[in-house]
Amino acid sequence: MEANVEARNQNMYESKQANYLWISQHMELLAAITSGIFILIGWLTAGNNHSLSITAYLVAFVIGGFAKAKEGVIDSIQERDLNVELLMIFAAIGSALIGYWMEGALLIFIFSLSGALETYTMNKSKKELSALMNLQPEEAVVLIHGREQKVKVSCLKIGDHVVVKAGERIPADGTILSGRTTIDQSAITGESIPVLKSLNDEVYAGTVNQNGVIHIYVSKLASETLFSKIIKLVQQAESEKSPSQQFIEKFEGLYVKLVLLAVALTIFVPALLLDWTWSESFYRAMVLMVVASPCALVASVMPATLSAISHSARKGVLVKGGVHLERLASTKIIALDKTGTLTNGKPVVTDFIMKEEVNQEEIKSVMLSLEEQSTHPLAKSIVQFLTESKATRISISEIEEVPGQGMTGKYGDALWKIGKEDYVGEEAVAFFLEEKGVIPVGEGKTNVYIKKDNEVVGVIALLDTVRESTKKAIHELKQAGIHTVMITGDNEKTANAIATMAEVHQYIANCLPEDKVKQIKDLQKKYGTIAMTGDGINDAPALASANIGISMGEGTDVALETADIVLMKNDLLKINETIRLSKKMNRIIKQNVFFSVTVIGLLIFSNFFQIIDLPFGVIGHEGSTILVILNGLRLLR
Repeated sequence: MEANVEARNQNMYESKQANYLWISQHMELLAAITSGIFILIGWLTAGNNHSLSITAYLVAFVIGGFAKAKEGVIDSIQERDLNVELLMIFAAIGSALIGYWMEGALLIFIFSLSGALETYTMNKSKKELSALMNLQPEEAVVLIHGREQKVKVSCLKIGDHVVVKAGERIPADGTILSGRTTIDQSAITGESIPVLKSLNDEVYAGTVNQNGVIHIYVSKLASETLFSKIIKLVQQAESEKSPSQQFIEKFEGLYVKLVLLAVALTIFVPALLLDWTWSESFYRAMVLMVVASPCALVASVMPATLSAISHSARKGVLVKGGVHLERLASTKIIALDKTGTLTNGKPVVTDFIMKEEVNQEEIKSVMLSLEEQSTHPLAKSIVQFLTESKATRISISEIEEVPGQGMTGKYGDALWKIGKEDYVGEEAVAFFLEEKGVIPVGEGKTNVYIKKDNEVVGVIALLDTVRESTKKAIHELKQAGIHTVMITGDNEKTANAIATMAEVHQYIANCLPEDKVKQIKDLQKKYGTIAMTGDGINDAPALASANIGISMGEGTDVALETADIVLMKNDLLKINETIRLSKKMNRIIKQNVFFSVTVIGLLIFSNFFQIIDLPFGVIGHEGSTILVILNGLRLLR
């Protein structure tokens, strides 16, 4: 009973903590929405209850503007420079001083909403590091004086002997002291097929031991492992600011200073030199403060961007921020991972050749019955193929598996072997191939032989095949003038075979995660803006280093969190569609910016020559804002 009460209390506490966390993460957005509600109340009550209307607008000012005002003041103090946040607050206060409360409240609302959406996007992008850290084991089993002892991974020293059992992740980089196994290295190299490892072979932290027990000699500290380097590379890439962001930050202070200087001059100069009254000068200065505020400029970008993002979402493409969609238009080159991106990530049988004089049904049955006992990924593909081929299951005795090599068993009076060339016997394989007169496997394929006693009687070839949409997607990208390059951790032969089938412009093989980052940076220098497409943990640093990271929807959590754009349906054809949308969005944004700047310029000019008064200034300012919003909303179609 007490245990149930304690569990219930714990659940209530966790629920409260989750709610508090959600509210804290969305505080800015909630404040912006609340501000908008009070603006609506103020507008609805403006004709009936002036005091209530002003009160509602004042509440909208405080709720919507507090976060931005606080941010603007703190940033100005820290950087010793003025910023757009302060200008927006000044413009809102200025509009209130001349009696236009709704105008000021709308300025606050639009600016706070854009800031809230930006903060929300930034918070989501921080999750990939926690996803990465979850794959790093916290403890390791160390052999000390012949006894196993658990220690923290961070306490491992170079020279320690670590014991790793089947199914466990390797805690540190090192070399194998004893044991023989297959290692799933997809987290590091991206290779779809596990690699056989034995004495003195190198292994990496974060990879998975699939068979048996191995002893490892630790060769690197936890902070220096390849896995740790991946985390550091992601952190470094995400901390780098884009050139456009740096330009905006530099321009921001100058813009605010120019507007505030113009307002100050408008207050004093006309009254002293042009025979304006002080009242008229102050009035014109406040009008200038309103019409020069960047409300229309903000609206030039946000509605268009959100419309484009919404459109992409309906098409199965998740874009994590407008800046990524904006950059995509200038992309000149797209780098693509092989396994799981260009290919399906699963090997399939492409060839099955047997001697004509043997009992072919018997061979199929032996292969099916033996391979069903194996846990190797190739075995699973072979079993699926043979099952679809209507092969029958038979009883095999004395079954034995050699990890990473093959299977052995007895059927009838014969000893059967299934596996790699060196496992079944190179001479027997050579005789079989010579007798058939053909090499039944092409470049990049993995071949598995079946041997009956001393004679190889068949071979089955497997290959990680390209996706159905790959060729068409690459063709469309080429037509759009975009250079395509495949970057993979696979060997030269496999990389060349897949690159030929996918018809990419070029390929780069044998790349570890840090090599992929180096290749991305080299390609950036040569081509400019680059997009990287991948799906694995090993792709995370490259995804973060590229100007735009694109992940497949079925990719690992780390790839999904690191990427800027996610293809939810794993359809590479969506890349070119999104590029076209990006270019259209940029055209609309440029139209909006040009139009809004022109209107602001005309309003400032008209105000100085006293051609317009405040109502027309408000109409011109708000009218331009509404027009650029409507123009941006065209992207929803």
